[in-house]
Amino acid sequence: MIISDKSRRIGYISKCTVGRQHDYSFLKQLFPPEIPWFKNFYIKVDLGYLGIMKDYVCKGVSIPHKKPRKGELTEVQKAENKVMASERIPVEHSIGGIKRYQILSNRLRIHSFKLYDDILGICAALWNFTLFTSKP
Repeated sequence: MIISDKSRRIGYISKCTVGRQHDYSFLKQLFPPEIPWFKNFYIKVDLGYLGIMKDYVCKGVSIPHKKPRKGELTEVQKAENKVMASERIPVEHSIGGIKRYQILSNRLRIHSFKLYDDILGICAALWNFTLFTSKP
């Protein structure tokens, strides 16, 4: 799990885990809902975090509309989803910034998760450093 801000800076990277896990259950495992982690933040998430509004205290939550079963989204909902998707672009750019270092792009052949976590953290730090030094 990677958390970044609108300036594309990476603020948090979780430790790597084995196997597949749903985004929202992984969030609840890392950030238990009993603690007000996000109370001072306006957060934007994708549809993988559908229950976040009822479990977490936040200043605000922006989540796309889900298409109803055997139905369609209205034109207004589609327009809102499009705006939210365009706001998500900096997040995707920050993930792409880590991928520049090839650590997420290639098959993992390192058997030590601690070493992989350390390398991933260094790649994120290099990305943040690149953002900081490239500003005019």
